[in-house]
Amino acid sequence: MTALPPITVSTLDRERLYALLEKHPGDQEVVDRLYDELDRARFLEPEAMPDDVVRLNSRARFLHEESGKTHELVLAMPGETGAGEEDRLSILSPVGAALLGLSVGATIEWPSKGKTLHLTLIAVSAA
Repeated sequence: MTALPPITVSTLDRERLYALLEKHPGDQEVVDRLYDELDRARFLEPEAMPDDVVRLNSRARFLHEESGKTHELVLAMPGETGAGEEDRLSILSPVGAALLGLSVGATIEWPSKGKTLHLTLIAVSAA
């Protein structure tokens, strides 16, 4: 696995995610990896966040290297996904956790269930 790209997370997202992880164990592999990501992240106040960084409730367009497909989804809390929210991606999914804090142009290799996801962030916009 290559070195992980730097990530930036807003202090608001940090607080929301710690509260979520303490109450909602979900997939333990993803939960553990999210804790690791928060440990290595650089934190900024929400108003200081760069526009090209994935955060909760932002729309991310990314390339899934293995399939060659481009996806565009909104990174959301688990309760904000489901029926009628097809364009939403849970932060507790492997892809959602991998995208958190990435900057446009960054590529990440994310272990998931014995495989490695290879994702490249193409664009970020407000949801």
